[in-house]
Amino acid sequence: MNNLRNSIRLIGNLGQNPEVKETANGKKLAKFSIATNESYRDENGKEVKETMWHNLIIWGKQADTVAKYLKKGSEVAIEGKLSNRNYTDKDGIKRYVTEIVVNEFVMLGGKNN
Repeated sequence: MNNLRNSIRLIGNLGQNPEVKETANGKKLAKFSIATNESYRDENGKEVKETMWHNLIIWGKQADTVAKYLKKGSEVAIEGKLSNRNYTDKDGIKRYVTEIVVNEFVMLGGKNN
């Protein structure tokens, strides 16, 4: 049951090509975002579509795989956990970031995706 405490599963489409970086100690990471879509009917019966954006980060060899095979618009299923962090930007302002650290992903949508 411990795996359920901080577990996220999403299916969505990439909003941009993954950005691969290397940390000072040589670890690779890729950052990208995906959009998930929901639809519902409002009180007047009109269909409303909502898009939510999720910031993702993936480490190690999977970062290379993501960069090689996933592009803007690609459909992907991910499993990971929520992570909150903060940093001070170049102007001295403290910024807060919530992102999903991806443990596993599956490419969806076929060869042409």
